[in-house]
Amino acid sequence: MVNHSFSRRTALKNMALGVTAWSTSSWLPALADVASATGKKPKSVILIWLNGGPSTIDLWDLKPGNQNGGPFRKIDTKVPGMQISEHLPGLAAQAADFSLIRSMSTREGDHSRARFVSMTGYTPQGAIKFPAFGSLVAHEFNVENDIPAYVHIGGRPAISGGGFLGPQFAPFVVGGRSRRRGPDNADLKVADLAPVSPDQQAERLQLQSELASLSTMPTSVVTDALNSARDRALRLMNPQAASVFNLEEEQASVREAYGSGSFGQGCLMARRLVERGVSFVEVSLNGWDTHSNNFERVKELSQQLDRGCTSLLNDLRERGLLKDTLVVCQGEFGRTPRINGQDGRDHWPASWAMMLAGAGIRGGQVIGETSADGAEIKSKPTRTADLMATIFRGVGLDPRKQNMSNVGRPIRLADPDGTPLEELL
Repeated sequence: MVNHSFSRRTALKNMALGVTAWSTSSWLPALADVASATGKKPKSVILIWLNGGPSTIDLWDLKPGNQNGGPFRKIDTKVPGMQISEHLPGLAAQAADFSLIRSMSTREGDHSRARFVSMTGYTPQGAIKFPAFGSLVAHEFNVENDIPAYVHIGGRPAISGGGFLGPQFAPFVVGGRSRRRGPDNADLKVADLAPVSPDQQAERLQLQSELASLSTMPTSVVTDALNSARDRALRLMNPQAASVFNLEEEQASVREAYGSGSFGQGCLMARRLVERGVSFVEVSLNGWDTHSNNFERVKELSQQLDRGCTSLLNDLRERGLLKDTLVVCQGEFGRTPRINGQDGRDHWPASWAMMLAGAGIRGGQVIGETSADGAEIKSKPTRTADLMATIFRGVGLDPRKQNMSNVGRPIRLADPDGTPLEELL
């Protein structure tokens, strides 16, 4: 008589062995397949997300001598005529690789709505579940990989699901659990990623299989999300895939160059991820909601931004990755040119600045200009829709391409009202 329990367990154990012995370089043939099908290597995007609304008048578009200017000085960069904050000296030396848009002008001054618009390119519209543009990039490049195609590092992502694209394109979140500030980066760990034995894995697979056979739940968003999470977890059991999150594999000198804080180490992790073919990585630098004590806080944050972002650009360039990686540095809006009574700056979507570097972007450019007091756009007003169209074009995607939404309405990658900034492309 056949021992069905034994046969089932043996099969599950073999499955577990197959998972743990997955090809240690399965991401390489996946990238090769995409390259052969399209004739070019798929691009990646790294979004440096300055969460809380950075005071860009104190970063990229200073106004010294004006009553709105504050105490920071301008410094020259490697690009004649381009000047940025004295607290960004490393980036000043990298200016040939990046360009600035100093004429961002958006409408939303509420954090939640502004983050939604910045991340999706659209204002909320009824029942439509808009995906973050990280999900869109991951979906369009569709690189089969053991590592999730869209990874968020530090804090909670602004858009947590995959929208109408499905949960398989939701951001995979690393870190952000610790509330401690400073050099501690212990929170940049993937929870429960420690390897288990084939026997343990077989038991878990058997339990999951039995629970699934007993379930009477119809297919739903919840069950789809659970199945997607399980599938991604199985893929990450490949030791080679899991190793991408282990920063201890890097030389001590490389880790030190990025800075020991969670943001700098997050930038290093972003480089490791795009090196393995991950399509979209977000790295959050939190704390920019500076209604009070703006200048002391922005100085501290600028130093973290400068060290991490400078090392990232250097590393990408030296490894030949910058030409295929678009780096975007922005928050949800800027802050008031006027300094309030608490030595702070308040929400200000009307005129702010951001930075772009790498794939598809001409470096050393300054797009747009603000007035002497920073309160008005003097030239080239740029909306979120324009920025999205530029980003998609920069990585070789057609911003007019449509995906079918959850309400049966086709939605373009970027709002059709957006116009790419040809000067940058």
